[in-house]
Amino acid sequence: MADSQPQELRVVLYSHDSQGLGHTRRNLAIAHALSAGLPGYANRRVTGLLVTGESSATRFDVPSGWDWVVLPGIRKSNDGYRPRHLSIGQDALIQLRMHMIDAVFDRFRPHLVIVDRHAFGVDGELRQALTDLRLKRPACKVVLGLREVLDSPHVMTQEWARMGGTDPLRSVFDQIWVYGDPAIHDPLGTGEIPETLSPLVRYTGYLAAGRVSRGRSTPLSQPYLLTMAGGGSDGLALMLAAAGAEVPEGYEHLVITGPQMPKEHRRLVERAARPGTSVVVKVRDALSEIEGASAIVSMGGYNSVSEIMSTSTPALIVPRTEPRLEQLIRASALARHGIVDMCHPDDLSPEFITAWFMRAAGTRVGRSQVDLTGVAALVPLAADLLVAEAGTQERRRAHAAV
Repeated sequence: MADSQPQELRVVLYSHDSQGLGHTRRNLAIAHALSAGLPGYANRRVTGLLVTGESSATRFDVPSGWDWVVLPGIRKSNDGYRPRHLSIGQDALIQLRMHMIDAVFDRFRPHLVIVDRHAFGVDGELRQALTDLRLKRPACKVVLGLREVLDSPHVMTQEWARMGGTDPLRSVFDQIWVYGDPAIHDPLGTGEIPETLSPLVRYTGYLAAGRVSRGRSTPLSQPYLLTMAGGGSDGLALMLAAAGAEVPEGYEHLVITGPQMPKEHRRLVERAARPGTSVVVKVRDALSEIEGASAIVSMGGYNSVSEIMSTSTPALIVPRTEPRLEQLIRASALARHGIVDMCHPDDLSPEFITAWFMRAAGTRVGRSQVDLTGVAALVPLAADLLVAEAGTQERRRAHAAV
């Protein structure tokens, strides 16, 4: 059934969320940007759903008019994805998630859908839903949002092949938004994104400047140093090295393990903490802690790095190298441009971090050479898609009247 000029624009943001909080945090930044900016273009308020597979995501604040749809969780294993909590088979879990996604598209009737990273979701759970959406609601615009680094070109060639090539993707997606600066890393140039998809690609810049921060929640006074590992599920080595590092005189050190770090690992970190180092599981808002820090040690996830780059705070990035090379590629590219420092995980030690803290604490880093305006760029991109479709519908109605 066609819309009769509704009073709101309805947006769905999907992320599969098998590990960490990066996908959800990226979609939250997008939700806040669209909610704040799109009404000025379309003269209609925005309402939306954040579809996530991470139950802890609901602790984050959503924009007014938005809500969560939490899918049953999944996790990565050595032989693919598996249920995170439910005692059912993976096939049954995917069927359950598919029915929930179908209901979202069918009942919420979105005008814009943005899929984060995995075009057809986990084990193809989005493929039929997106195909049906294209048939039932051809006016709905569908976007694939990609971080600037995907993986090594060899791995990505295999991933695109498993997806059935690029034809299925081109049949359901209107655009591909790459959340990065091609002057730093160009996934089209490296072959991570096939050249046949280049007409769909739009570079936004990093989703860095303009993210919403909510204020610090930790009791430390400034100045302080900060170490974080995203969700924390694979952050033990970094946390142990950082907790065992010497804290420069005049500073405190805040270590955030992340809510997904196993309890036994967190206890090891707490026991390794040197004087002046405080260990917490999570904070209300990582960006606010980043903004107040005098130096930062972090893993190389997209959101952590983007939030760091929105400041002039020096940063040492320690990327993970498994199961993907994404973080290593990102950190290497940024380090080559002098935007961050990098420590390969093979070189990680308390002594390395101590030396870096002593050298970097209290200094500033200029980052004007990188495009950090992706949050602001999202709004005109979305508006152009939606306004173009509105114009097409108006022309169709006028033609039908004649």
